[in-house]
Amino acid sequence: MTTLLYDGSFDGLLTAIFEVFEYRYKDVEIVSREKFHQENIFADIQEVITQNDKAERVLNKLEKNIGKPGIHELLKVYLSEDPEAEQLILSAVKQSVKYGDENILQNYVDPDILKISKINKSVSRERHRMTAFVRFEKMQDDVFFAKIDPDFNVLPLIRKHFKDRYQDQKWMIYDLRRNYGLLYDLESCDFFYPDEKIDLKKYEEKFHDQEKNYQTLWQRYFTKTNIVERKNLKLHIQHVPKRYWKYLTEKW
Repeated sequence: MTTLLYDGSFDGLLTAIFEVFEYRYKDVEIVSREKFHQENIFADIQEVITQNDKAERVLNKLEKNIGKPGIHELLKVYLSEDPEAEQLILSAVKQSVKYGDENILQNYVDPDILKISKINKSVSRERHRMTAFVRFEKMQDDVFFAKIDPDFNVLPLIRKHFKDRYQDQKWMIYDLRRNYGLLYDLESCDFFYPDEKIDLKKYEEKFHDQEKNYQTLWQRYFTKTNIVERKNLKLHIQHVPKRYWKYLTEKW
């Protein structure tokens, strides 16, 4: 068994996949350095240095065989953080090379392709819910701040949505679980990576004076417009699962 250790980035993963073909590895696994725990003392450990030219060559081959939508599907598998993500993507690349004239991502008879399809549905659902349930809070510096805790690493997938929708105000979206976020300053929309996790207690102390008033008004509005006789909790939870309630001001 050969184990290829990469830096955890998507380009690093594509570099590792390129080297699988370059060095003709047969029995191989790809693991990020962060998640690596050596169990087989006889395994051949190889360090992979991310090289953009190698990653680009894999992307070009994939675009030719499965198109940009297919690449996007593999990106969502990577962002799912599934324990088998690397091996699933490697399997898909191998199949796309072997069957270049076919859209291998539609071959649901293959167990790897079927799992890729299921992961895509789950990640896409989480992405959609993040665009619907994110709530911004106004801070003292007039930046609108939102905290999220998604099951999957969907922040890169919602970047364009929020950049296009909120172009006239400064905002930040911070992933509590993964300790990184998006910052839009009216000109650019970039990822930021704080050295330490944001202290939420101190964060609430920086609310704009108007924010608490806005929250109170919204909670009152939600209560007054609610029709108790038409309450259907089962249907409500179906559309707004409880794990998303922590984002919603009206649920506090």
